[in-house]
Formats: sequence, structure tokens, C-alpha cells
Amino acid sequence: MGHLTEGTDQPVNDRMLTLDRLRHLVAEGDVDTVVMAFTDMQGRLQGKRLHAQYFLDVALEAGTEGCNYLLAVDVDMNTVDGYAISSWERGYGDMEWVPDWRTLRLLTHLPATAMVQCDLVWLDHSPVVESPRAILQAQIDRAAALGFTAHAGTELEFIAFEDTYEAAHDANYQRLRGVNQYNVDYSVLGTTRVEPLLRDIRNHMYAAGMDVEGAKGECNFGQHEIGFLYNDVLVSADNHVVYKNAAKEIAAQHGKSITFMAKYDAREGNSCHIHLSLRGTDGGLVFWDEETNTRTPLYDQFVAGLLATARDFTLLYAPNVNSYKRFADASFAPTSVAWGIDNRTCSIRLVGSGKSARLENRIPGGDVNPYLALAAMIAGGLHGIEQELDPVPETEGNAYTSGADRVPRTLAEARAAFADSKVARSCLGDAVVDHYTNMADVELRAFEAAVTDWELRRGFERL
Repeated sequence: MGHLTEGTDQPVNDRMLTLDRLRHLVAEGDVDTVVMAFTDMQGRLQGKRLHAQYFLDVALEAGTEGCNYLLAVDVDMNTVDGYAISSWERGYGDMEWVPDWRTLRLLTHLPATAMVQCDLVWLDHSPVVESPRAILQAQIDRAAALGFTAHAGTELEFIAFEDTYEAAHDANYQRLRGVNQYNVDYSVLGTTRVEPLLRDIRNHMYAAGMDVEGAKGECNFGQHEIGFLYNDVLVSADNHVVYKNAAKEIAAQHGKSITFMAKYDAREGNSCHIHLSLRGTDGGLVFWDEETNTRTPLYDQFVAGLLATARDFTLLYAPNVNSYKRFADASFAPTSVAWGIDNRTCSIRLVGSGKSARLENRIPGGDVNPYLALAAMIAGGLHGIEQELDPVPETEGNAYTSGADRVPRTLAEARAAFADSKVARSCLGDAVVDHYTNMADVELRAFEAAVTDWELRRGFERL
């Protein structure tokens, strides 16, 4: 599996590729394609497929570029107004893609293919600060300056359908047949029915360097979750977007489709609970006092910061109109800004002790951009530490009926909280806040102009 490099305590994953190993695989004819990719605002992988020999002979030194509208489009790839970094007036210039060689990996579900994930810089080599990976890296650097490293795991749910993506499109994404016809939460029989797909995803993701824990059924019809071991926050975010993209590709290879949207139908939505903890840069515990076997004041301050900024940063946890359909009372999706110990009715759930002490943010859904959510969590938590905040009292019992402040009910409400947040602007910078406020504005304008199926059914004849 992995091994320790001599003189360090950082595991080296020998399922990831080195450049020397890639050169060998290309020379042997085992790799003929290299995907260079980055993550866009919507959390999707965007990139190019390069012939492997060209990659080694040319792109390795000269790099590659892509238009800056890739960080300034809506989900349909339409160029839209309002972005400072990209417009007709600016001429839609290029960004350079800088490979992070720590992310070089094989994609065994695709023939003879390797992938490397990239950071984005301008032509003068200054960072594109609005890039999701850069936003997270800035908070990682901020934590490091205070003596901390962050570790995280994302729990991403999806619904799988018997229909292909093409058939789903032709059916207007309605009346699709889930791979299960009843609630298969923890059901071994229910997961067996879709095990060929789940097994392929697990094994291909393990080969791509991820530490797969397992798969389990969930509540909605055809809903499942594949879990991965926690890791450094940047590694977890990188793995998250590779897994999400690959899972869709593997589903298509099986003649099926899957969706990660936060709320596909009136039943249970797709969550993406995010577990996070801090350690000292020396690897020592900072969330737990082993002598007293209790949480540290720093842990409580971090939780207090998360709660104090929960409404400010909900836009980064729930970035789409559809995200807010998931927040329903008594649904296991949070509606209250509250914390509790092993309490799944709260937005922040504290679990574990000692080395496993961590918090779980239950606000994000399956549509979340992990870089943005993790950046917001670190930013909020560090705000709590820096300001020495005390958390509100623990919620014991049902947070849905606790009377605590609510998570924003709509994208418009979350957008306003984010745009007006002094903490968000202090932690992330005006350029980032303005960029993602505009992303929300674009989404809201598109939704407000749409006529929904609900409106047609309700009003076509009767109104």
C-alpha cells in the first residue's frame, strides 16, 4: 500500500506515479494518453487529453494553457458577465496550467491513461487567486503559519440509475429507474444488486491512489456511498474531484448513470459530510488533551468559529439553487446552526476522541466544490481560534426544534450573507468573495428566468 520515506513521517503512496515511472510506462506502450486537468468553480474537472509522448517531449517543459473563461462560465459553459478576471473587454486571454506532480496517477478505468492535476497561474506566473485549489491552498498556508496542518475526509453520496445518461437526457431526467426500488440503507442484499458497478469504482479508485474504505447503501432508491480514508486536506480535495468524475465515467461504461446533485427528488438528498481535524505541524494533537482525555480549548474555539461563520460561508457549502431543497426538518440534513456530540440533527457533529477526534460538517451536499468547502471550514475555524471565541451551548436532543439560528433557506439568502461578510472578505479576500458572489448571481438569474415542471403542472390548465 504505502511506505514511509526515510527521515520523514509523511506516507508516500506508491500507487501514485513519478515522472520516471510515467516515462517508463510510455516507453513500454502502457500509457499513451495524459490528462492535464484542473477544478473549475462548479467542482468539475476541466482539461485536455495529450498524447503521452507529446506530453513528455513538449508539454513537460513548455506547459499548456487554457482560456480564462474556464473560471467564468455557468454550468452550461456559457460565458457570462460580471467577472473581473474574464470578459469580452479583457479579451478572454489565457491561464497557464502548472502540474502538481504529487497528483500524477494512473486512471485504470480508461485505456492507457494517466492524469495530473494542475494549479492555475497568469502569464506572468502570479497565481489565479479565484481558482478553487488556490483558495484552499491559501487557507492551508494560513493554518501552517499558526502551526497547524489540516486533515479531512469527504463522504459523498450519489444515486445510481439503470438508465444511461443519454436516456436520462431524453427522458428530461424524470421517471428514471433507480438501481434499487426500496431503501437499501446498510442492506447487503441491496448493495449486491449494484455491486458490479460499486466494485469497479472502488477498485479503479484504489488503483488511482485513493485509500478506499468501502461502500454502503443509503436511503433513497438507488442511493449509495463509497467512503475513503481521511488524508491531508489538499489530497482529499484532489481525490474527491477525481473520484466524482471517474464514478460518472465508470457508470456510463456500465450502461448506467449516477447523480451527485443535492436533491434529485422529494426523497432523501445526496449529502457530502466533511470530517476535519487539525494537528500541529509536528504531527501532535491539538484537538485533544490526552492527559485529561477531553477536548482542548483550541478545539472548542475552532468549533465556535465554524458556527459563527456558518451562515457567512453557506454559499461555499451549498453553491446551487438545488442545494437548498435538501435542508428539510427531520431529514438528517441540517437546518440549524448548532453543534452536538455525536448528534446527527446538528450542522456540526463532534465525533471521536484522542487521535480520532474530529468534527463533521453536515451542511454540504453532493454538489459541493470540496476545495471551497474545506477552505471555508479552515477559514471559519481559524477565525474562532484567532478571536478566542467560545461556542454556544451544546445542543442535546433535537436540533430541528432547538430554536437555534437557521442555515440559509435559499441561495439568495446565502449569497447576501457571503457578500456582506466581513470575515469572508478578511479571510478569503475581496477578489474571491466578489467572484463567487457573481457565480451565485449568475445561478439565480438563470433560475429566475426558468419555467419549472412544477409551474407547468400547477398552472397549464387550472390558472
